[in-house]
Amino acid sequence: MYLLASFGILMVLLSISMVLSPIRFSNGIIRFSESVYFHPFEIISRLAFGVVFVIYANHTLYPQMILVIGYILIAVGIGLTLTPPTKHKQLAVWSAKKFLHAFRPAGVISFLFGLFIIYASIGGAFA
Repeated sequence: MYLLASFGILMVLLSISMVLSPIRFSNGIIRFSESVYFHPFEIISRLAFGVVFVIYANHTLYPQMILVIGYILIAVGIGLTLTPPTKHKQLAVWSAKKFLHAFRPAGVISFLFGLFIIYASIGGAFA
C-alpha cells in the first residue's frame, strides 16, 4: 500500500507543478515526449502502477475504486503498446498545447485525487 501512496505523492507533486506553472508543465510534456524512452516509460509505468493498484486494492479503504483504477491503468498501458510511438508523441504534443488553459483547474482536481489516493492507501493500513 505504500507503493499506492507513492503514486499519490507523485500525483500531488505533479499537480502542484501544473497549478503553479502550466506553461512550464506543458513545455515539460513536450520535451519529455521527444526523449527516446518516452513511449516505453509511459507503457511500463502505467502497467506497473496498474498491477500495484490491483494487487493492493483490498488493503485500502476503497478497494473497489482502487481496483477499477488499477484495471484502467492496465488497459491504458495495453492500449499504448498498440499505439505507434510517433502517434503517441503527436498526441502528447497536441494535447500539451491544446489544453494548456485547462492545466491549472485540472491540476487542482488532480491534486485532490492524489490526496485521496494517499488517504485511501495509508488509511487502509490502519483500518
